[in-house]
Amino acid sequence: AYNIHVNGVLHCRVRYSQLLGLHEQLRKEYGANVVPAFPPKKIFTLTPAEVEQRREQLEKYMQAVRQDPTLGGSETFNSFLRKAQQETQQIPTEEVVLEVLLSNGQKVKVTILTSDQTEDVLEAVASKLDLPDDLVGYFSLFLVRETKDGAFSFVRKLQEFELPYVSVTSLHNPEFRIILRKSYWDSSYDDDVMEHRVGLNLLYAQTVSDIEHGWILVNKEQHRQLKSLQEKVSKKEFIRLAQTLKYYGYLKFDPCITDFPEKGCHVVVSAGNNELNFQVRLPNEQIKEGSFKVTRMRCWRVTSSVPMSNGPSGSSPGKSEVKLELAFEYLMSKDRLQWVTITSPQAIMLSICLQSMVDELMVKKSGGSIRKMFRRRVNGALRRSDSQQAVKSPPLLDSPDASREPMAKLSSKLTSVSLRGISHSSSANDVGANDFHGNYAFEGIGDEDL
Repeated sequence: AYNIHVNGVLHCRVRYSQLLGLHEQLRKEYGANVVPAFPPKKIFTLTPAEVEQRREQLEKYMQAVRQDPTLGGSETFNSFLRKAQQETQQIPTEEVVLEVLLSNGQKVKVTILTSDQTEDVLEAVASKLDLPDDLVGYFSLFLVRETKDGAFSFVRKLQEFELPYVSVTSLHNPEFRIILRKSYWDSSYDDDVMEHRVGLNLLYAQTVSDIEHGWILVNKEQHRQLKSLQEKVSKKEFIRLAQTLKYYGYLKFDPCITDFPEKGCHVVVSAGNNELNFQVRLPNEQIKEGSFKVTRMRCWRVTSSVPMSNGPSGSSPGKSEVKLELAFEYLMSKDRLQWVTITSPQAIMLSICLQSMVDELMVKKSGGSIRKMFRRRVNGALRRSDSQQAVKSPPLLDSPDASREPMAKLSSKLTSVSLRGISHSSSANDVGANDFHGNYAFEGIGDEDL
């Protein structure tokens, strides 16, 4: 059986024959020209080298399917992963009570089935809170790890290919929790959410919590004003003032390592306002701050490397031996692209943030509304609407490759880079096209933006 990992944590175990069954089903539904090639059957027993080759091919296949907006968002693919997750963790389908946290630490207990997918659990939480249907899509469930000081470290946004109850209980660690937070980036959408009492309360609780944890920067005078609005219980005014503060609406990540401006720098990354913000500690202990706009990222990729372990396979999940990196290619100046790499256990969460920022930008650009980006009911079942691309966080299979080549700058001249066709990239050490998230928001960049 092959272990499929999400964020370096075991999601499920599947056999070659099960994956072949999934492949045949996808071909039947979407046609052979849409579905990637599948590693062929072999008549004779595989040698160890062939076993490893097949594992690599299957990993590439799963990532390619997941990154295709049609296939990766399909019910066929997602239900396959959900069933496999439930079977692997050996959790029978039964009614359970799941505890979901709100930003202020309040707990919402919902009665669900262990086999309920992310959308179902989100609906159950919204219904318990009396959040109206048309606001449910503004929020998401996140898997977090509670830190000693009561703050949260984000593991990932729960995806449609997993069962939240199984995801959190299979970690066997009470520090892992599920939390409800807003899941959009543009603060102008706060107005829609604040129209309703429950939406306003959720947004207020999140804003207060982000200020308390130091995620939003506040000076003494602003702190005094916020305190007085809190005492008057002027929630809308409180949020309006918070919107003007630095890092409002950003997600803050745990300290990690970057190779920008030089190798091995310690950095705190925050995502928000269509950018990744870096607070870098240089080797001379100087702190520098800078921002990378999502519109100037040509593409990005997440890579994982797992050192070969000598211990028993499958020993304690979530071990830090999986090294995850997010690398993006950035337009530094008019004719200079450069790779920037972040080494962090939260690399996949960072990638999901980038993708959702791009999706939101593209919906805005096409004149669509954010309400349209969210849910539509079809025959009583929840379906994502077409304008919301599948968020791409490819499942990762065990990879023994610990010594990856460092990433080189792709090109010194923008003209030699194909913008839409990521696969026609000009670098010899490039990974294949399926390893990339091409960024269509990048194409709109003009000279005046530089």
